[in-house]
Amino acid sequence: RGNVRYQGGSQERPVQPSSSRHGLSQLRNVASPDAIKKHQKSLSAWFSHQPNEERQFGPSFSLDAVHVDPVIRESSLEEILKPSPDLTIQNQLQQPCSQVISLQNLFDVDACGRQVKTVVLYGTVGTGKSTLIKKMVVDWCRGLLPRFELVIPFSCEDLSHSHAPISLRRLITKKYQHLRDVVPMLGTSNLKVLFILNGLERLNLDFRLAGTELCCDPNEPVPPSAIVVNLLRKYLLPEASIIVTTRPSGVRRIPGKYVGRYAEICGFPDTNLQKLYFQMRLSQPGCNGENSVSSGSGEQENLVEMLSRNLERHNQIAAACFLPSYCWLVCTTLHFLYFTRTVPPSQTLTGIYTSFLRLNFSGEVLDSTDPTNISMMKYVAKTVGKLAYEGVMSRKTCFSEDDLQQCFEVEMKTESELNLLEVFRSDVFRFFLTPCVQPGKEHTFVFTIPAMQEYLAALYVVLGEKKTLAQRVGKELSEVIGKVSEDVAVVLSIISKVLPLRFLPVLFNLLKIFPRYFSRLSGKDRDAIAHTMAEELFKEEDYYNDDVLDQINSSILGVEGPMRHPDETPDDEVFELFPIFMGGILSRRNRAILEQLGCSIKNLAAFEIAKAMKKTVIRKSRKGLPPSELMDYLFFLHEFQNERFTAEAIRSLRTVNLSSIRMTPLKCSVLASVMGTTCHEVEELNLTSCNLDTSSLSTLFPVLLRCKALHLQLNSLGSDACKEIRDLLLHDKCVVSNLRLANNPVGEQGAHYLAEALAGNRSLTHLSLLHTALGDRGAEVIAQHLAENQHLQELNLGYNSLTDTAALRVVEVAKKHATLDKVHLYFNDISEDGKRALHSLRMDRDGVRALVFLTAGTDVSDYWSHILNVVQRNLPFWDRERVQQHLALILQDLESSRRQTANPWRKAKFLRVESEVKKMLGKLQHGTL
Repeated sequence: RGNVRYQGGSQERPVQPSSSRHGLSQLRNVASPDAIKKHQKSLSAWFSHQPNEERQFGPSFSLDAVHVDPVIRESSLEEILKPSPDLTIQNQLQQPCSQVISLQNLFDVDACGRQVKTVVLYGTVGTGKSTLIKKMVVDWCRGLLPRFELVIPFSCEDLSHSHAPISLRRLITKKYQHLRDVVPMLGTSNLKVLFILNGLERLNLDFRLAGTELCCDPNEPVPPSAIVVNLLRKYLLPEASIIVTTRPSGVRRIPGKYVGRYAEICGFPDTNLQKLYFQMRLSQPGCNGENSVSSGSGEQENLVEMLSRNLERHNQIAAACFLPSYCWLVCTTLHFLYFTRTVPPSQTLTGIYTSFLRLNFSGEVLDSTDPTNISMMKYVAKTVGKLAYEGVMSRKTCFSEDDLQQCFEVEMKTESELNLLEVFRSDVFRFFLTPCVQPGKEHTFVFTIPAMQEYLAALYVVLGEKKTLAQRVGKELSEVIGKVSEDVAVVLSIISKVLPLRFLPVLFNLLKIFPRYFSRLSGKDRDAIAHTMAEELFKEEDYYNDDVLDQINSSILGVEGPMRHPDETPDDEVFELFPIFMGGILSRRNRAILEQLGCSIKNLAAFEIAKAMKKTVIRKSRKGLPPSELMDYLFFLHEFQNERFTAEAIRSLRTVNLSSIRMTPLKCSVLASVMGTTCHEVEELNLTSCNLDTSSLSTLFPVLLRCKALHLQLNSLGSDACKEIRDLLLHDKCVVSNLRLANNPVGEQGAHYLAEALAGNRSLTHLSLLHTALGDRGAEVIAQHLAENQHLQELNLGYNSLTDTAALRVVEVAKKHATLDKVHLYFNDISEDGKRALHSLRMDRDGVRALVFLTAGTDVSDYWSHILNVVQRNLPFWDRERVQQHLALILQDLESSRRQTANPWRKAKFLRVESEVKKMLGKLQHGTL
């Protein structure tokens, strides 16, 4: 017999004949490289797999292409155990970097020259521990980590679910079947092996001999926790290297004598690392959703540039992006805001935040040693959610230490609750709350991302955590009495058969009364949630803020322009995302994800809240809403993801006014998706000055078909957009009767498309092409096709540089038109002869009226106020010098006509109109109009 000695013990093995041993060794030497290659291929495929949330960044997205290594700092047990300093932004972002160590050097010799075999890599939630391990495994699979010949990763979450005894060798082959031929060599050869134990805080480890016996045999079945303990003790496979990842609270579970090096993942303390991350993420080919690689590259570069500038301002976002997880959230939100082009949008903002929490907290309990096993997210919803909600209600974003104590410590009654709070502070606190960077507020805390405060406040309310003391006591009593009544029912049924006492059924019914009564009270809670949602959604003080999507965009990219002075009083805090998140959390998909996180929202509760919302939300939406508030309401309906509710809400909207809203591709998709839940006709859709383009019109095409009055002024719509409008007007389901395209660069080519549309359209009665750069050619093209139209009643060709020939040509066609009775031709280059010819038109004789000047022969035109109103409304967008010249000509015409009439009443009318024109001219000259 030969003895093979292990550290801390020995094991006897029979000595095999040398020829047999040599043959076996030769066989293994041939088999192991192939087995390890298969293992590498399998691991690479598994660890390179990206979750669904990453697929939005384009088909070429991969971990290799976008990974930025977080800063790793060498630490010590003493440093971990000592009380943490004041959590200020200076301590967080300006830690000394002299002890920085790379991932490849973690197993180098320590300061005393000893070879490091066990490394504990720790970091708070969101620092990127799991991503770093994935990258490490993928690097080894591709030959970039030559120090180790074999890497065996274990998920401690996976190991924590199994308590049945199993040997180490069986455990390895169970997880990695390709290593069947390699496993027998463990412990008997010089194979350089690295075990990765990811998420050690999930395991309850007991290093006492009384708790976990010594085991050095890889073939002996023991509980998985015992395998981990003996690997860390170096009693089992002492020659193997081990890297452990854990949250800070799990570090102290491993005795220091078993650890060769402590290393802390510090995230991205340098803004240059944050910029690099954003550059790599947002510049991926296909990230913008376009087929062409170059089509959206300019927008991507501009996005990265604005984000970099905001980081350089040392804004609060730089403190948030200290955590790589929040860098991911920022990129995902920007991708949602800028590159969403599908109808309906592929995701919701609430879904992004819910998925973000799932990626960071999925399946995790706060403390695996605590008997309550409360999920980390449930604890966050009850504590941080309460802080967030109270901040929203009091319009507050900065919180003092006293505010934190009120939310976290005021109800601490047991040792278990205190321990949970300690774990939360060490592992999770900095994920949600960070020191404020605003001067004078360094010792206060803000939510890492402003929208996270509103999300957690919404979650707190929807989960029903906002309860009075009476409601909490009532719920507990109801549950207790409900359980007791079930047991008593059995006993009473037996007793009543033996002793037919009349009072027993009465007693049994009394026990049932309280739970029934409490269930009615809980229904009132759902009404309160719906009422809160409606009140917050339609706050009148928020009516004239930017819409929520623009607010999110500004919070990430900053606001271009001069920065606010530190002494200047800030604007009131706005919390318009809060009710929108409440609706989004109630959607089926988000409830399913929250269920995985330990935050259960029952189907019945969601149904009752939606039912209560019909009485409050829909009723309040019927009153006229300003454009930004209406956009928020439409976005709320999109986030709610309840098609039946949305259809009922949209049917009540006959007029949709979104003028001056910056209609991004996302907003267009939201509008098309929400309006698409019904087929009712819309009386008026106002999209004036909304930054629309051809792709916007294409997205909104099904909605535009159903609009009777369509306002598209001031949108820089050129000839390509006119092609889309032509297709719209020629569609057999088009009901557009009033189309306004004023102040768009339609041009001659655009006029060709619109002329084709006029020839074949059957619904249009009013068309405004005011100030659309038509010129004579454009007007003549329209005149040529006008004869084929049988329904148009009014045509506005004002301010288009038309000369006498084009103007008279249009009027000649209009005379013969069956329905056209009004043509606007003011502010064109029409001569005195042309003016006289147009003045001679009579409605009763020619069937058409031309609006050219403010005069009609020796009288004031009936439309003088209309023409001046048009001028006043459009002055910000017109050439002021040219308008001034036209107004001077109009004034001369008024004075000339006044002199020609002897009627005092008409003279008075002329003087009144002249005073209005002079007033407008004076304001123009002084620049006050």
